[in-house]
Amino acid sequence: MAKVILVTGGSRSGKSRLAEQLTEGFGTPLGYIATAAAGDAEMAARIARHQQRRGPEWQTLEEPLDLCGVITGHDGYFQAMLVDCLTLWLTNLLLQHHSPEPALAEVTRLTSAFASLKSPLVLVSSEVGMGIVPENALARSFRDLAGEANQLIAAAADEVYVAIAGIPLKLKG
Repeated sequence: MAKVILVTGGSRSGKSRLAEQLTEGFGTPLGYIATAAAGDAEMAARIARHQQRRGPEWQTLEEPLDLCGVITGHDGYFQAMLVDCLTLWLTNLLLQHHSPEPALAEVTRLTSAFASLKSPLVLVSSEVGMGIVPENALARSFRDLAGEANQLIAAAADEVYVAIAGIPLKLKG
């Protein structure tokens, strides 16, 4: 079984940089599994900045929905894989299914695959439970889904980090 690491934190907390550094520690080649889609110019610019920060040793795979499939399909090819980010993946699933249950089933499918992985896996997820209670049902559903998913993945991960103001804190492992 390969090591599984979860990195969480708020927006602009430094979690992606931390996750990249942890992943690079496993050697090259590296797989970067992107769950975001460039829906507008601002998001395209964000994606471009992330790509520029990573070097040529990273191969980017874009997968907004079948995260488990792309991870298991590329397992053993890379020295390590990084998923950035689980929160956008959950958003994509929730918007596709209009219900959190199918998304949680995918989270369970993902955590079940951890035991058979050959390549180390680093997962990035936003911590969304430290804010106010959202005023609409979809936002509350997403917040609850993300919180439950983070708990399930943290329980199954070997190591868990949180990034706050660019400072990593190791919570588990």
